[in-house]
Amino acid sequence: MSTRLVRSADGTGIRAWCNDAVGLPVLLCNGLGTPPTAWPRIIAQDSGYRVVSWYQRGLGGSGRPTDRNRVRVEDHTDDARAVLDAFDMPSAAVVGWSLGVNVAFELALEDPARVRAVLAVAGIPGGSYSSLFGTYRVPRRLRAPMGRLSSRLLPVLGPLLPIVVASLPPRHDLLSPAAMRGPAQEAVHPGPLRAVLHEFSGHDWTWYRHLAVALAQHAPLDVSTVRCPVTFLAGRYDSLVDIADVRAAARAVPGARLRVLAGTHFLPLQYPDVMLEEVQRLSGDSPDSR
Repeated sequence: MSTRLVRSADGTGIRAWCNDAVGLPVLLCNGLGTPPTAWPRIIAQDSGYRVVSWYQRGLGGSGRPTDRNRVRVEDHTDDARAVLDAFDMPSAAVVGWSLGVNVAFELALEDPARVRAVLAVAGIPGGSYSSLFGTYRVPRRLRAPMGRLSSRLLPVLGPLLPIVVASLPPRHDLLSPAAMRGPAQEAVHPGPLRAVLHEFSGHDWTWYRHLAVALAQHAPLDVSTVRCPVTFLAGRYDSLVDIADVRAAARAVPGARLRVLAGTHFLPLQYPDVMLEEVQRLSGDSPDSR
């Protein structure tokens, strides 16, 4: 895997990476602060895909913008364009996870010619904070304020808390065998899990909080004009994204598919083979799509 410095539209230096494989182009819009190793099957040399991505502003070796307010989803989308240009990709299949789903749909709406397909994993196209804590049955009017409070407490509560919270089912399902099936699969892939935990433990959590709070400003997008193939993957026990909102987003995109997995917010770690399978299907490279 190689990395390079990419200059975004506002001059911010972005640390981009490529799996250096030969195959169809894939742009990965990753979860906030997540390393490439969270996607072991897609980034593998034999995956059949040339995958490129980047570390978000101020994380993983990427620079912070001169204007610290330039951390909106729209700014991350500018970074996505810069990465595509740097790796000479006129277009690509786009995989988004969590925050990356917002970025993927911004790109699909603004530059449809550059987006061949979208795989939206554990995320929705805008309005993310209003979708928080759905599995905990928190009233919708309280979700955004609770999300902002939780984000502001990140430096105090500890660097591994987001992973612990997001990878456990809600209390009322905690002892259900079905609910635990997804989280238990993380242990089947100890290497990627260990890499993600290590990456999270090293973040500057004051800056991470700043990025997380900025996500609250991203309003719901009108995705009814998206015409490329789209698949949504949702975790039945995802505490950060209400599955009802994922269903609504899938209905809003013409022809979109929805697949619900027995997992939490960390579907790429829990179901790496499914991630590759769905990319293959979207790109017309699977037996089912031939």
